Amino acid sequence: MKKKLFYLLVIFILVLATLPFILTGCAAKSSGAVQQDANAAQESAKMAESVQTTAAGFAEEQGAQTDQSQAGSNLPAVQPKIIKSAVVSIEVTAGTFEENMVKVTKIAEAMGGYVSNTESYSDAEGKLTSGRIIIRVPGEKFNNAIDEIKKTGELKSVGISGQDVTQEYVDLESRLKNYEAQEKVLLDLMNKSTSVKDSIEVERELSNVQGEMEVIKGRMNYLDNMVGFSTIDVTIAEPDVAAPVEGGGFVNAVKRGAEGAIKVLNGLAFFLVAVSPLLVLAGIILLIVWGSIRSRNKKRAARKAAEAAKSGETAKTAEKKE
Repeated sequence: MKKKLFYLLVIFILVLATLPFILTGCAAKSSGAVQQDANAAQESAKMAESVQTTAAGFAEEQGAQTDQSQAGSNLPAVQPKIIKSAVVSIEVTAGTFEENMVKVTKIAEAMGGYVSNTESYSDAEGKLTSGRIIIRVPGEKFNNAIDEIKKTGELKSVGISGQDVTQEYVDLESRLKNYEAQEKVLLDLMNKSTSVKDSIEVERELSNVQGEMEVIKGRMNYLDNMVGFSTIDVTIAEPDVAAPVEGGGFVNAVKRGAEGAIKVLNGLAFFLVAVSPLLVLAGIILLIVWGSIRSRNKKRAARKAAEAAKSGETAKTAEKKE
């Protein structure tokens, strides 16, 4: 009984001795959990702050894009570049073709333009009765010039067309700016290059860039010229005049007979030239046939002569025997 009490007392003392350590471990566990919770809270706060920062940056970017869009909408619109051209056909009074050609030339000069090309055609008598004149006038005077040209005679037809080259011109400007930026960089590299090899390579690339720039500038100058001056192609013609009826008389009859004979001879010559290959072939065939017939006749005659000679000899031999 005393031993049991002793053992119980020892166990109780051991429990009391280990109790502080147990409580300390629980407290440590509790503080660790609290620390983990605190760390989790800090991580959540940092994540939220990052999300807010990202959202704010995205909002600023969207705002900047919006501002740029608004600013772009406030920029002045690109001036359209239209190449205008027209084709006009005019019929004028008989005998006034050259006069009206001069009128169209003066219209072009009065509008600040010039004549690009002219063509004139004559009739059977050698008089100029029709032709074509191409003029170029400033784009803003295009319609006025057409109205003035219509007054020179009876309008037969008119066609007006326009080619929009605005997009092409804007693209050329953009490419030219890029090449100019490349040229500036290459010039800086040229000044900073320290070896001959580097200088040669930079100079080669610079030459290519400047060549492309010249091509672009040439195309832009051409478009500027075509847009600045419109083209009007004018056809002017007098009305068709019936040929006069020829009178009678011996001279006219001889003339008509000679003309008829010449026409017949021309037709015959044309026919002979056309069938000459067939005639040559037929002639060759006839020569071959004629040669074969002649050769056969010669052989036949020789054979008859031989037979006749043989029969004569036979007859003489028979006479001698008698």
